[in-house]
Amino acid sequence: MATKLFRNSSHWGAFLAEVEEGRVTAVQPFEEDPHPSPMLDAIPHSVHTETRVMRPFVREGWLKNGPGNGEGRGREPFVPVSWEKAFDLVAGEMKRVKDTYTNDAIMGGSYGWSSAGTFHHARIQLRRFLFSFGGCVDQSSNYSFGAALAFVPHIAGDMRTVTGPITSWAAVAKHTKNLLVFGGINPKNNQAARGGNVAHEFMPSMKKIAAAGVNVVNVSPCRDDAAEFLNPTWLAIRPNTDTAMMLALSHTLITENLHDPDFLEKYCEGADRVLPYVMGESDGVPKDAEWAAAITEIDADTIRSLARQIASGRTMMSATWSLQRADHGEQPYWALILLACTLGHIGLPGGGFTFGYGSTGGLGNEPPLFNPPSLSAGRNPTNYAIPAARITDALLNPGDVIEYNGKKITYPDIKMIYWAGGNPFHHHQDLNRLRLGWQRPDTVIVHEPWWTATARHADIVLPATTTLERNDFGSAARDPYLVVMEKAVEPVGESKNDFDILRELASRLGCEEAFTEGRDEKDWLRFLYDSCREGAKTANAAMPEFDEFWENGFYRIPDREENYTLFSDFRDDPEANRLKTRSGKFELYSKKIEKFNYDDCPPHVTWFEPAEWLGSEKTAQFPLHLMSSQPKDRLHSQMDDGPVSGATKVAGREPVEINPIDAAARGIDAGDLVRVFNDRGACLAGAVINDDIRPSVIRLSAGAWYDNNGGASGALEIHGNPNVLTRDKGTSQVGQSPSSTTALVDIEKFEGDAPEINVSRPPEIVSI
Repeated sequence: MATKLFRNSSHWGAFLAEVEEGRVTAVQPFEEDPHPSPMLDAIPHSVHTETRVMRPFVREGWLKNGPGNGEGRGREPFVPVSWEKAFDLVAGEMKRVKDTYTNDAIMGGSYGWSSAGTFHHARIQLRRFLFSFGGCVDQSSNYSFGAALAFVPHIAGDMRTVTGPITSWAAVAKHTKNLLVFGGINPKNNQAARGGNVAHEFMPSMKKIAAAGVNVVNVSPCRDDAAEFLNPTWLAIRPNTDTAMMLALSHTLITENLHDPDFLEKYCEGADRVLPYVMGESDGVPKDAEWAAAITEIDADTIRSLARQIASGRTMMSATWSLQRADHGEQPYWALILLACTLGHIGLPGGGFTFGYGSTGGLGNEPPLFNPPSLSAGRNPTNYAIPAARITDALLNPGDVIEYNGKKITYPDIKMIYWAGGNPFHHHQDLNRLRLGWQRPDTVIVHEPWWTATARHADIVLPATTTLERNDFGSAARDPYLVVMEKAVEPVGESKNDFDILRELASRLGCEEAFTEGRDEKDWLRFLYDSCREGAKTANAAMPEFDEFWENGFYRIPDREENYTLFSDFRDDPEANRLKTRSGKFELYSKKIEKFNYDDCPPHVTWFEPAEWLGSEKTAQFPLHLMSSQPKDRLHSQMDDGPVSGATKVAGREPVEINPIDAAARGIDAGDLVRVFNDRGACLAGAVINDDIRPSVIRLSAGAWYDNNGGASGALEIHGNPNVLTRDKGTSQVGQSPSSTTALVDIEKFEGDAPEINVSRPPEIVSI
């Protein structure tokens, strides 16, 4: 039996697909990947799994009764139809909604990671199509670092501190004495990067940092948020209290004259307005170590000792993206900027701060010399967008006006949702509330390769190909590789790629030329590559011709420089290299935010007691803090039905990690089926006893395919999806982003027969 090899790529790495008789049977990691991700092993199953959507389907109630009747979404069976019928239904419904309600009634954008690939990126393809059709309600911001996206540019001028390029691991290994990480630098998060993570440099870099003897301090509720071989000091902080600890560290630096007043004067704006708050002069409450100890449960002497340690030598500080996914999530980021400015190591080799370490792959690599190619979605004619995390609010409250980063936004009256390349039943919070909102539109259309919860909650499901069923090339902003993605197998079932689906719809709706610009798949790949090749010339780099690139299989973009340190140019000359803030400096007091006049985000960093935390009265009812982190065995919800994710399931469910003290108090043993619950919902999970989790905290990773056993909104979720428990409220009026890490719960042993999991097989199919 002959085995053929095909190059391809994914968010978690490039690989060679082994194909026998038209099926992907195995994968081999990319030959230049220094530390391949084990998630690659799930790829063959993902192509041929029984949960693939094999042909177009329409929800029975929608097909019989027409648009509306959204209560049946997620509960009714599906009817197979031909592609011709599906195209007629989608095109007809789009024309009806546009003619009756205008394009402002169509929600598109489809937030999510989609699949890897420069051209076949589902979200961009869908937005291009909808923009060509006259526009839609788009989504701004994101779930990953939405609060930072709105807030950080006010303070630091742009998003480099969050999305890169940030100070490289090589610079840290060479120059840094202390690496202080709030939220850790967990290796699992660096397996994947949006668009591709070919150069898995994280673990080799961590080994170099360990060999260099860098002092690592992990401030996190979870000990294993930093690799054991780093020999990190673990400070088991209460969740959502990092702001208080950072303020106390700044207070100690100042009172013990360990700070850098010259940096505060030369490179910062507003220190004179915020330091009185830190010292307690403005409100009578010094933000000292004793004050912070009562909030964080980190001993006051430990806080003071840590302040002295970071002042004793070159220090790099980091806060993970997850810290800003909390009530008032803007504040820990502002507090870290204040702390770094107070210490004054910003711009010195290996010193300063970042918000990216440990959050996603590629951050910490040496920055590439030039950017890889990308497909433009174009301009949205409606110029209408809502924050991604406010979807449920918009669906439930059309016409309401909210504040968002200094502007007012009116929620639209959505009649159609068109989704491709994302899974809101993974990303969004309080899924019971989302289900209620999801019932309101007349029609929901979804492109999906698999029967995810989003597909099951659609009216029309169009089967999409995976990356192995089409040609493309992979690239990512923080990764130096462009990788050929060859079509390895024919489309499974009747699936089509998103571009071909949308091109057919565009032809029926009179916008094909605007959507395709006269190019097919092959033309677009060459166009995108050649555009990048022309741009590379300005950086004095020579990329090969497209045909040579395709034959070689990959191209590596040269590094920009070695031992890169963020803000070194600003440090050298703050006038010539001004930050893109109002003052050109770090804004420790923001006059722009002051003008917003928001009570939930004042003009300088402020400690707010979270809505739910281990210091609140609500612990009498729900005494455990839920951490809903990124899983180690998949990317968000992608490939959850595969063997890699399946190997970690406990009692057939997502594992929930609980400290031995909390488990013993509830009579819970390892392997027990447990019920996790609060006043928003409840789910089942499998218990794992883990003393790497501090007491009063549990960890239930996000991404288990949502399964409420066909029940109504509010029914028990039986697979372990933590977003039936998380809180659906914006971080503040600045960010309006997820506050999912602000959630209290309780846990108990589940009594009775365990319900059978439904998401591992297709939904009910009927004929009419």
